[in-house]
Amino acid sequence: MAAVAAAETAGSLRSAKLREALVGYGFVLVPMVVFAFFFIYPIVYAVYISFHDWGILGKEASVGLANYRFLIEDDLFWRAIRRTIYYTVGVVPAQMALGLFLAVIVHSGLRGRTFFRAAYYFPSLASSAAITAIAIYILNADGLLNAALGLNQPWFNDSDTALESIMGLNAWTTSGTMMLFYLASLQAIPTDVYEAAAIDGAGRWRTFWKITFPLLKPGHFFVAVVSVIGALKVFDQAFIVSGGAGGPAYSTLTGVLYLYQIAIQDVDFGYGATVGVALFVLIFTVTAIQRLLFGKAEVT
Repeated sequence: MAAVAAAETAGSLRSAKLREALVGYGFVLVPMVVFAFFFIYPIVYAVYISFHDWGILGKEASVGLANYRFLIEDDLFWRAIRRTIYYTVGVVPAQMALGLFLAVIVHSGLRGRTFFRAAYYFPSLASSAAITAIAIYILNADGLLNAALGLNQPWFNDSDTALESIMGLNAWTTSGTMMLFYLASLQAIPTDVYEAAAIDGAGRWRTFWKITFPLLKPGHFFVAVVSVIGALKVFDQAFIVSGGAGGPAYSTLTGVLYLYQIAIQDVDFGYGATVGVALFVLIFTVTAIQRLLFGKAEVT
């Protein structure tokens, strides 16, 4: 009888575990279906379209690798990629450094830090189009900045300063989001390490570089990945500033803006899908490299 009871107990436990597993998979299944339908399927379909001459009326002809061969020889595409990489190299360190600086400020014992936390984050909440429109007004040749500096520099209309102006604008508007990421990492650092540093007589600067900064490695990795992906996808500011043309002299032509020009303005969905696949491969490769080089920091 004891063996029968034990067998029945084991069977009921297995049934309970099975039901629990099925419930768990049921909850996971819904978001996975949504993810597959809205993300995986469009990627696969874009790859399929890239092998065709695809216009506004749909598939016109299969062209094989012709779109990809044309992409390799497309000087305008590579110019857009170079501008995008230049933008990424410049804006990512700036927004990471500014975000960390703001996070350290609001994490300290600053009076009214709740207000400052909201104030620093507000640009990230505001409409990118509205901020860019205001920036165009401020950075015009007769705008407020030139009036304050005594200059006559059309910042967005000069090929030497147009992209750099967008970089500065984006570093400021995204620093609030990076601040929140860093702030979460700062709050996860145990307080006992700071108490030990205070007992050893370490000053604030030494404590930051020897304790805080190294312990923020997981935060550095996450913020860097998010920043790089966002920078490689830059579109709205470049579109608004240049009116969708990527000017002046293609100085604000980014990869995603070039994709917009091909797919939407020229209604060439086949080659536009090819450009999109190339951008996806670029972003995925850069993210994978970051993971290989700095991924260990996430778990240390």
